[in-house]
Amino acid sequence: MSSVFTKIIEGDLPGRFVWRDEQCVGFLSIQPLAQGHVLVVPRQEVDAWVDLPADLAAHLMTVSQAIGKAIDAAFKPKRVGLMIQGFEVPHTHLHVWPTNSIEEFDFANVDQDPDPAVMDESARRIRDALIAQGHADEVEQD
Repeated sequence: MSSVFTKIIEGDLPGRFVWRDEQCVGFLSIQPLAQGHVLVVPRQEVDAWVDLPADLAAHLMTVSQAIGKAIDAAFKPKRVGLMIQGFEVPHTHLHVWPTNSIEEFDFANVDQDPDPAVMDESARRIRDALIAQGHADEVEQD
């Protein structure tokens, strides 16, 4: 059975994509820790990140770093957080988001009902920053 992330990647469920390439995608979390919270997800369904092929793991980190730089440019946080925890969905995913404190790493603080207009604006800001960094070919335009 396909994971919820595969269903988003394949277009069976909606997603606000900011990145697409042959190996992975990046889309906004529907329960963000902060506006601009992106999930970087391999197209290949691998449950635990430690089971990823090394080249795919390296690619996910490279993409997460590019998205992190875009988040930094778009939102100007004190830091850009990166976390792999993988308890909600059995499909490896890297959380990348703007953060200003260690308290903002607590998933008990996610926004359960984010404003769709704010989500659209967050995606636009990240896409614009990615394009400015030279990633126009990978940026998903809605």
